[in-house]
Amino acid sequence: MQWQCVSFNDLSNLQLHQIYAARCAVFILEQNCPYLDIDGKDPQCHHLIAWDPDGEVAAYTRIVPAGLSFAEPSIGRVLSSKKWRGTGIGKMLITNSIAALRELYPNAPIRIGAQAYLEKFYASFGFVTVSEMYLEDDIPHVDMLLAAEIK
Repeated sequence: MQWQCVSFNDLSNLQLHQIYAARCAVFILEQNCPYLDIDGKDPQCHHLIAWDPDGEVAAYTRIVPAGLSFAEPSIGRVLSSKKWRGTGIGKMLITNSIAALRELYPNAPIRIGAQAYLEKFYASFGFVTVSEMYLEDDIPHVDMLLAAEIK
């Protein structure tokens, strides 16, 4: 597995196509949520990608700067491809996403708008629920916050 965290401008056209295809497969087709995935935020974000040995997207998150989605920097568009689920890649993905955010935005808390069924998963990384459940694209979500790392 090869991990890469890059700005939008550092993605090749092929890489961007692969990311959008993976996001479409998971969020629009699997979760049956017809919405406009390309929301104009990607150019301002970093993108954490796990590339499998075949050069396909195995897992992905969008690393969002403060003020774009939330007041805090955040993790968004979290996905693992079907063939890699159950391998522990989700844990690696969140661990690497937190590390990327800590490097890009030191001393900042990290927010995630988590699907409610994953609340315990994110809590295992130290995230604390800070909102009531709400619906986003008809899927229950909660906002969760990871405290800033004090050095």
